[in-house]
Amino acid sequence: MDRASKMVEEEEELQLQEQEAPIYGDILESILSHVPLIDLVPVSRVSISWNRAVFPSLIFNPLKPWLVVHTQSTRSPYKTTTHAYDPRSHVWMEVSQPSIKYVSALRSSHSNFLYMLSPSKLAFSFDPLNLTWHHVGPPLVWRTDPIVAIVGDKIIVAGGTCDFEDDPLAVEIYDVVANSWDTCESMPFVLRDSAASTWLSVAADNQRLFVTEKYSGTTHVFNPNSKTWYGPYDLRPDHLISYSIIGFSAGHLILIGLIGDVERVERVKVWEVNSDNFGCEEITEMPSPLVEKLKRENFHVSSINVCMAGNFLYIYNASEVEEVFVCEFEERESGCRWGCVGNVVGNERNCMERMVFTCSEVGIDDLQRAMRSENRRFVVKGKRD
Repeated sequence: MDRASKMVEEEEELQLQEQEAPIYGDILESILSHVPLIDLVPVSRVSISWNRAVFPSLIFNPLKPWLVVHTQSTRSPYKTTTHAYDPRSHVWMEVSQPSIKYVSALRSSHSNFLYMLSPSKLAFSFDPLNLTWHHVGPPLVWRTDPIVAIVGDKIIVAGGTCDFEDDPLAVEIYDVVANSWDTCESMPFVLRDSAASTWLSVAADNQRLFVTEKYSGTTHVFNPNSKTWYGPYDLRPDHLISYSIIGFSAGHLILIGLIGDVERVERVKVWEVNSDNFGCEEITEMPSPLVEKLKRENFHVSSINVCMAGNFLYIYNASEVEEVFVCEFEERESGCRWGCVGNVVGNERNCMERMVFTCSEVGIDDLQRAMRSENRRFVVKGKRD
């Protein structure tokens, strides 16, 4: 073999070795940071070194709360479908799973808390991907449109009673640990004309339930441990607010205020609320072009709602669900990032379906639990920016 041929052979062998060399360390972590969360679960099973690289890769591209859209048919057998949007990768997924066992209309009041209430049963789910449903007996008082929320390990059902009930402001608590119902102090009398989910916005942390009248901003607080209501508090930092919605983001109480006449909203502002003294500090304002998109043709303030988790706020118009508006709260020095995402389910919706939005902080462990179930699969539907 001449010298030239030997050099060519050695070069080819070196290239082959380089191609087969394992990827590891910072390079592997950087590569995995671009992989959608849904694909990191199988990636973690490739080898021990790849498994170890998955979690450090999340430092380069941190997890972000998912927007989850549940669609329920209004006709028997009331089939439900679920789609999820991961803003970390801008990917929509269809969650293929058994239809949720029907009890009544599917609802959500905050974060990832889902429930169905009928005269014979209360069904609820609050884990990140709503894999587990709890079915318990109904509250003693029958209600048509109550507020239902979870505070710590207690489910609170308040107001929304039928006309024939003695107390339209009745409050009952279901203890998830003790598996029992208990009655307690009724809602404040001032809420007698608005004690229903139609008129009230709710937010909850692990200790308290916050209840705000959407049109007045009047707010009350309920502590399920002491079974006591506090307030009222005025949650209108701007006197031009015509409609208020509250929620929790990264442990902070957040107020979203629609400013202007209820028929002609001009601006949408967001405040952080001190949950002890109810002082408000403005965080951000929705850009005008997005406000115009939010209003669309069938706009009415009562159709505007939000869901939030972590440092993400999703705003949507229940009458026009083709787009969802996103606000990511960043460090105070960096401000907030606004945008909108096309709803992959929006164009497929028909008048015989109801759509329920939730927001959930989903981790790899949550996905692993879901994928271990034989009847659950995540199918990527595509990117929506």
